[in-house]
Amino acid sequence: MSWDAVYRLVQRIPRGKVLTYGGVARLLRLPGGARTAGRAMAATPSGKGIPWHRVIGDRGKILIRGPHALLQRKLLESEGVSIVEFRVNLKRHLWRPRKTTALKDKRPRKRTPK
Repeated sequence: MSWDAVYRLVQRIPRGKVLTYGGVARLLRLPGGARTAGRAMAATPSGKGIPWHRVIGDRGKILIRGPHALLQRKLLESEGVSIVEFRVNLKRHLWRPRKTTALKDKRPRKRTPK
């Protein structure tokens, strides 16, 4: 499975804003929901400019473990995101894309023969 649509959406999250795994799944209608979004983010290729750190768990929690959690926290704080006990204030920092632009996919649609 290609995660390109997930990565395109994550690249659109502005600095200082976050999106939950469930939010990614809902916007892209991913089968398997937040877990599928989590798998996609776990497979994020390095060096492609994908701001993986802007995707967090439900209720604003940083879900990844170990040194990557500290890195995620540091990157978010450097963008002005306030974090208390590894939790982001979603009322303040949740990204809410416009519905019409969030679902746009640049892949051509398959045409059915008439």
